[in-house]
Amino acid sequence: MKKRFFVIGLIVTLIVSACGDYNKILKSTDYEFKLKKAVEYYEEGEFVRAGSLFQELVNIYRGTSRADQIYYYYAKSMMGQRDYLMATHYFKSLLKEFPGSQYSEEAQFMVGYCSYLLSPKPRLDQTVTREAIESLQLYINLYPYSDRVDEANRLIDELTDKLVYKSYLNARLYFDFENYKAAVVALNNSLKEYPDSQYREELMYMLLKSKYLLAINSVEDKKQERLSSALDEYFSFVDEYPESKYKREVDKFYGTVADLLNYDEQQETNIN
Repeated sequence: MKKRFFVIGLIVTLIVSACGDYNKILKSTDYEFKLKKAVEYYEEGEFVRAGSLFQELVNIYRGTSRADQIYYYYAKSMMGQRDYLMATHYFKSLLKEFPGSQYSEEAQFMVGYCSYLLSPKPRLDQTVTREAIESLQLYINLYPYSDRVDEANRLIDELTDKLVYKSYLNARLYFDFENYKAAVVALNNSLKEYPDSQYREELMYMLLKSKYLLAINSVEDKKQERLSSALDEYFSFVDEYPESKYKREVDKFYGTVADLLNYDEQQETNIN
């Protein structure tokens, strides 16, 4: 029991001593010493303490040859605290104010990486995701021979997949709510923006079905045009996916549309 109390007492003493040392560093006006300790705290993973010191030193060293170093370590300390917005701000400041800095390459990558970490779930607004892709692509363009190019490309692929899924979700939303006129626009946009989408078959199916349902429920003066559009969409779909799991259903669409248009495929083939 005495040994346990001794150990606890020793730990408390060390903590109090460490806090006392840190407070002395905070109050010190020896900024070179303070910078040295800030870097030590950072390297030891004490990101909160390091960040507090670097935050003060940012203003002290502003306009000097050491400012880029302070910006860099402060940004990295913010990353350690998962404050990616603040980290991005200081990485960008470093790039803007010190374009020739030794930290420029890593700062450029970190701008993209922080945005990657801030990228939200696909159902939310994807502005940050697009910013991350742009920053990472800029990094690749600026440093094409960097060891981090493969990692940057991997992150871009992951972020792009998120945008593709977001586009798919947006288009499907109109379809699910049976707003077929809006669905046609959204589905077309998704297919144009991401022609190699992994959801391409389903998107094309929903586009065909939307055009079909829009056509057969259309007013007479628009019906002919919409039926023709649905027929064209059918041919596009079966040409690209002749063995689709939706084949039986879309063939029924074709039968109905062909009857309403008095369309004879055999006759059309003979004419051509």
